[in-house]
Amino acid sequence: MKTIKNELIYLATALMFFTRIPVPFTIPYSSEIMNKSQKYFAWIGLLVGLINAVILYLSAQLFNLEIGIVLMMITSVLLTGAFHEDGFTDMCDSFGGGYGKEKILTIMKDSRVGAYGTIGIILLFALKFLSIQALGAIDLFKTLGIIILAHSSSRFISGTMIYTHQYVTDIDVSKSKPLANKPLDGTALLVGLISVLISFALIPDWRLIVAFALAYLGKICMGWYFKKHIGGYTGDCLGSVQQVSEVLFYLGTIIAWKFI
Repeated sequence: MKTIKNELIYLATALMFFTRIPVPFTIPYSSEIMNKSQKYFAWIGLLVGLINAVILYLSAQLFNLEIGIVLMMITSVLLTGAFHEDGFTDMCDSFGGGYGKEKILTIMKDSRVGAYGTIGIILLFALKFLSIQALGAIDLFKTLGIIILAHSSSRFISGTMIYTHQYVTDIDVSKSKPLANKPLDGTALLVGLISVLISFALIPDWRLIVAFALAYLGKICMGWYFKKHIGGYTGDCLGSVQQVSEVLFYLGTIIAWKFI
């Protein structure tokens, strides 16, 4: 019974940390609980993806596909508080405008958004919109499943950074955000992978393995870049990996459907 209660606490912690969805009870907090909640990151992605898919379907019926995508993207930002998007803009600003580890980390902690961040998020949103539009024009129902899969997969892929790269301690500890940054045992990875497999089951199309592989390749490239310039990853790096992996999943699906 205690084990079930603990797992619910870890799940609720992940839900509170990554979304604005209210949790109707008080839960304890500690760095250990935050760290153990990482096993449910992909499950939160599955939930967010499901809500996005519902909004897209309903909006597309009421209006059209393009308006539906915009309303879905707005819903996603409101649902997550632009958590990952904020990490992406910080990453663009810091690596675009900084030189050397100390300068990059200093810029990364600046709450202001600069030119690199603004340009980066605009291009990211444009690419996300156009790729979903292209998929929806081919098959709207399959696209709904792909959105769910992209959200769960991208969060799972982002979470693997904790296992493959070193966490870079913030130069200003007082401004550090709570972050799960210590790898757990293989069971935690399996729990996250199960949510991805459930999402895959919604669309039994083996070609989507190509999309997952492209998304993971993006994580490998970004991880190499982060390691080269700052020695590892930060919370903003994880957010940027999630956003880029999600878009790469959409692009990978387009490639798979077109050429395979």
